[in-house]
Amino acid sequence: MPKNSNSRRNKKGSNVVTNRREDLRSVLSDDNDSAIADNMSVISLTSSAKWDNGSDDFNNPTDDINDDTNNMSYIDDFESKLIEAIDQTSGKSAKTRQLSLDSIRKALTTRFCYDFLIDRKVTIGDVLEHSVKRKGEELGSAALLSSVVLITLGSSTESDAMFVEIESHLIAAMTDASVSPVIRSKCAIALGLGHFITNNGLDSVDSVMDLFQSIFGASFFKGNGAVPTHTNEISSLHASALYSWTLLLTLYTPSAAIHMAERLAKRISELLDSPDVDLRIAAGECIAVLNEISRECDEDFEFDEMDLLCDKLRALATDSQKFRAKKDRRQQRSSFRDILKAVEERESPNMMIKFGRERLVIDSWCRKRQYDALCYVLKSGMNLHLAENDLLRDIFELGAPLSALDINSKLTKFERNMSNIASCKARTKTRGKLRDKRADVMA
Repeated sequence: MPKNSNSRRNKKGSNVVTNRREDLRSVLSDDNDSAIADNMSVISLTSSAKWDNGSDDFNNPTDDINDDTNNMSYIDDFESKLIEAIDQTSGKSAKTRQLSLDSIRKALTTRFCYDFLIDRKVTIGDVLEHSVKRKGEELGSAALLSSVVLITLGSSTESDAMFVEIESHLIAAMTDASVSPVIRSKCAIALGLGHFITNNGLDSVDSVMDLFQSIFGASFFKGNGAVPTHTNEISSLHASALYSWTLLLTLYTPSAAIHMAERLAKRISELLDSPDVDLRIAAGECIAVLNEISRECDEDFEFDEMDLLCDKLRALATDSQKFRAKKDRRQQRSSFRDILKAVEERESPNMMIKFGRERLVIDSWCRKRQYDALCYVLKSGMNLHLAENDLLRDIFELGAPLSALDINSKLTKFERNMSNIASCKARTKTRGKLRDKRADVMA
């Protein structure tokens, strides 16, 4: 036997595991805000017990938790670590506070903690209010955490009051040119989801949509018809603002959407010429949502210069220019094929998301935009919240959550084996009967 063969075998096995982990991290990265793979109609997002980059201190039990005693100690340990992370948000070090906010956000995505938050709503509200007043990465972490907290609390008086306290600070940061564009993007996402979840009236929605428009409007054509050039970070900010604008557009009535389409569709179509792929896709999806809602009111609705718009969408759906990155071309073609079908052939998206024993069907552009916005914040915890969160189940019309009896009715290994043996015997008897009948016919 060659020397060190075992070490080479172990190294090869470890490389396979590493590659699988890297593939999983790439699926759950921030760049994939829709969390949906291209060209797939059936999707299953696995809620992992592990968080990004490293071990999960909150979800890392050392003992078997099958019995009630260990399960209760597991829950207590999770909550004690979560309380410790909340306490660390008042530390002196900005880096410590930011890491604590990220830890809380990850904890709330891997567990549905409504009871925990409602019992500490004042404390959580104070943490968010103090954190969004700060600058740098801490502000961005607080913005994303506020979205997860509001999603967990759902549409309620508690979430409304909490969002009112932080809304003005998020607006100030989003519109402040001295703040990093990455932080401003997170604030734009938090503002969009905050207004989508809470019930502060359409007047406040109108005002924040005007703010979003003032941001992504900087990518409209210049007065001489030239396409503006921005850094990648600024283009990402414009895309986030347009995504949030489109999310709030799904709250409007069809008659109001027609008015929006008549007023802004031509300007938004200018963003299709942007050099940034994310902004192009955001503009295309916005046009698809405008088209879908407007046709609910008027079946014969069409955009101005419809033929020119379809030609532009068709060019993007078949774009093969080599100066674009291969990944960008693939993502763009996949997205604009569906957008072109929506505008030209009135075809809705048709996707199915599997979670547990349930299925969620995405059959409209409005629902797709809502799902993508929530999935961007919850990431791998989307499945868990779809199964247990009343807000998400109400948005996607999934009904009441399944009972614990239905969830825990999974068969044991022994029961599965016995069931397979019984099925095998039944198949054998059936085949035997069919063979006897065949023998009688042949005879």
